[in-house]
Amino acid sequence: MARGKLRIYLGAAPGVGKTYAMLSEAHRRAERGTDCVVAFVEHHHRPRTEVMLHGLEQVPRGQLEYRGAAFAEMDVDAVLRRAPAVALVDELAHTNVPGSRNAKRWQDVEELLAAGIDVVSTVNIQHLESLGDVVESITGVRQRETVPDEVVRRADQIELVDMSPQSLRRRMAHGNIYQPDKVDAALSNYFRPGNLTALRELALLWVADRADEYLTAYRSEHRVSAIWGSRERIVVGLSGGPEGRTLIRRAARLAEKGAGGEVLAIYISRSDGLTSASPKELAVQRTLVEDLGGTFHHVVGDDIPAALLDFARGVNATQIVLGVSRRRSWQYVLGPGVGATVAVASGPDLDVHLITHDEAGKGRGLPVARGARLGRSRVIWGWAVGVLGPAVLTWLLTSGVPDVGLANDMLLFLTLTVAAALLGGLFPALASAVAGSLLLNWYFTPPVHTLTIADPKNVVAIAIFVGVAVSVASVVDLAARRTHQAARLRAESEILSFLAGNVLRGETSLEALLERVRETFGMESAALLERAGDVEPWTCAGRAGFGPALERPEEADVDMPVGDHMALALTGRVLPAEDRRVLAAFAAQAAVVLDRRRLQEEAEQARALAEGNRIRTALLAAVSHDLRTPLSAIKAAVTSLRSDDVAWSEEDQAELLEAIEEGADRLDHLVGNLLDMSRLQTGTVTAIVREIDLDEVVPMALVGVPEGSVDLDVPETLPMVEADAGLLERSVANLVENAVKYSPYDRPVLVSASPLADRVEVRIVDRGPGVPDDAKERIFEPFQRYGDAPRGAGVGLGLAVARGFAEAMGGTLDAEDTPGGGLTMVLSLRAAGSSAAAEAGETAETAETVKAVAEPERQAS
Repeated sequence: MARGKLRIYLGAAPGVGKTYAMLSEAHRRAERGTDCVVAFVEHHHRPRTEVMLHGLEQVPRGQLEYRGAAFAEMDVDAVLRRAPAVALVDELAHTNVPGSRNAKRWQDVEELLAAGIDVVSTVNIQHLESLGDVVESITGVRQRETVPDEVVRRADQIELVDMSPQSLRRRMAHGNIYQPDKVDAALSNYFRPGNLTALRELALLWVADRADEYLTAYRSEHRVSAIWGSRERIVVGLSGGPEGRTLIRRAARLAEKGAGGEVLAIYISRSDGLTSASPKELAVQRTLVEDLGGTFHHVVGDDIPAALLDFARGVNATQIVLGVSRRRSWQYVLGPGVGATVAVASGPDLDVHLITHDEAGKGRGLPVARGARLGRSRVIWGWAVGVLGPAVLTWLLTSGVPDVGLANDMLLFLTLTVAAALLGGLFPALASAVAGSLLLNWYFTPPVHTLTIADPKNVVAIAIFVGVAVSVASVVDLAARRTHQAARLRAESEILSFLAGNVLRGETSLEALLERVRETFGMESAALLERAGDVEPWTCAGRAGFGPALERPEEADVDMPVGDHMALALTGRVLPAEDRRVLAAFAAQAAVVLDRRRLQEEAEQARALAEGNRIRTALLAAVSHDLRTPLSAIKAAVTSLRSDDVAWSEEDQAELLEAIEEGADRLDHLVGNLLDMSRLQTGTVTAIVREIDLDEVVPMALVGVPEGSVDLDVPETLPMVEADAGLLERSVANLVENAVKYSPYDRPVLVSASPLADRVEVRIVDRGPGVPDDAKERIFEPFQRYGDAPRGAGVGLGLAVARGFAEAMGGTLDAEDTPGGGLTMVLSLRAAGSSAAAEAGETAETAETVKAVAEPERQAS
């Protein structure tokens, strides 16, 4: 089934006539015989709109009840059953009553369209989701009902229902929109002339953009290459020179003269990636064009005029703005230039403006300090070869070396010229060519020792030598400079690739990145400075290198701002301008790393707070019952004993007193575990580690355990262990209590101990239900009770405290399956005198489940 088509009437504000226009369209279609029904139209008690409903079939609305009130909504099922050709659905952005088929009316419309039903709907510009903030800033009212822009963009037809603010206010004053009691408030608030004008402009611009998108799609689909001047689009050609700012401002003024004018700045670089344009100047021009509301585009092309014209025609531009060429007058012999070529090839549908500027006719100039790029030593060697080389060669050729002929002499001098170009660049090579030509004329061209040349052929030979020498020197120098540029660009790309990789992986720390900056540029120190505000002092967020700390960016040899309140400061030397592009990338990455580090710290704090909240919640949930139960028993027993209405026998009194004692013991045990857990988490547990016998400590941990519920197997021949007697007793007591709780009454818990290498293991074996492997670590977390443990069976701290105490003593506590069913707790301790024993004063960390434990200090026994 083909999808239905959507037609939307768009308005700038309520009351412009969207619903009236929709109903008029419905009457026109009905007159043509189209099956058209009203699925949902809200006339808001406007007489003229209500009249337009007459003669149109209306689908009954669905009735929904919400919070004791009845609401009428569009009945989607009824419309689908009716299956008309066209359905009218008013207020596309409407939010349906809770309990409806869909949350939004536009979702209802999507269902109708999917069923092959054409839909005609209405919406105001303020209900578009992307314009919510803009509308709120204009009107001061936040629109709660919105529709995604994409839903409206997908409409097959969008028709703007326009009305001037003055006409809309008159309509409002006549009572054609709101009831009379609401007119004054509306006119003085939402329907103010300024608000309506701004909303109208938003609607016009939005519809214009949609029309422009349709035009672009149509031109592409039908392969239309000719320019259609439907909208002023001005393309500014930039060369990277300082005149670009003048061109951008002139283009912006031209765009302002036409409604909806658009500026597109373009910079075309050659495909070899080598360019003389200043990256810093291009960045400034990019910022300028974006500040003026235009866009910046970077295009690659070897034929600059053709690439510029292709781009202009591709964006349907109407004008091109270029600067008058900076070439000198004699350079026009080499060609007409980009401006003239574009003007000739643009055709009648594309205007070309050539703008004069201060740099016109001054030439592009030679690169500054070209030789310095080759290194000082290479330049010195280049001049030595270029000036002294011809003299030395002349001496060799005239001091006994057989005559090799003028042609070979020229080749030898040409070799020196090439060598000078390779070493020192163009100027040493030119000096070598001039010196070589003079020496060839004086010593090797008849008549010798004069500058006169007798044979005209030799004149031609000398001239050719000079031309070839200069040409070869220029080519070699150009190749050397291109090689240098390529190597530099490769190094820059490797650095930028390194930075991009670190951004994706999030690996580099701030200090490591600053150290990389320092090493890359050969600086003494690198620091990232920041401040909270314009008048706040600078603080150092990170530093690498040596030397005194910087208090302000101005104290550094090089500073690279990062935003308004951050700067990367380097000391050691002044960097050339060509290095600042890579330095800016480092600075931006340093800011990203600093932000990421702070976000990680905030995330850790948030996790810690969340964990604390979880523990507090668990504590309240567990303690609310487990502390109340013994307190209730104590309270009931005491109340009974103090009651004067009953004469208690001695046996009854003894039973009540026993209940009080049991409740107090349970309270003492619960509070003790809570205090122990608190000490573990705050790091205040200090283990007094000494050599002790297990057969003396373990039996003490069984006090209070029901008689016959535990079998003890701790041989007296066991080696002594290094542990804290108090912590060990508490750990074993918690483990035994937990085992007895889950073990069947007829299967006593086994507590045994045995040596294993340099350790001694205490095993608490029960025959209970056991614990799955995926829960064996989870049972050691605070406030965890596995399975169907009964309420009142503890707050779930016993195992967590036992493991915390074990690790505080340098031991371990793990859970294993009992062969035949059940759970075995294995408490492993260091044997006295073993190689693994800790030295006096050694510290131990607790497990992750108890967060942090204080570093225990071993004291002398």
